[in-house]
Amino acid sequence: MPLPVQFPDQAISHILDQSMLLQCACPAQVCQAIAAQRNLYAYQENCLNRSDTDKAVHQRIAKSVQITHAELERCLAEILYLEDWDLQTFTMPQALRDKMFCELQSELEKQN
Repeated sequence: MPLPVQFPDQAISHILDQSMLLQCACPAQVCQAIAAQRNLYAYQENCLNRSDTDKAVHQRIAKSVQITHAELERCLAEILYLEDWDLQTFTMPQALRDKMFCELQSELEKQN
């Protein structure tokens, strides 16, 4: 059974790219966790048909991933809403970009 997703892989990658580029760690960390869970789920799905014990183990892991993945996607949706991201294009708002750039610039000035 495919893992239900609210955010397509492309959206996760796009959010992650913007977040990492502008050092906005919270959305990036949530996206990394979502991507890791998707990989874990896919692994479990590919291993389901071995022994009966293996099948039970993999089904249990997949069930847990379904629950935690859904919660992380709800978390990401709320973070993006709270930070005023564009929920159609998954683009970081300009105000947040400016804030991240100013903080980065300030850190660089401290180092010099």
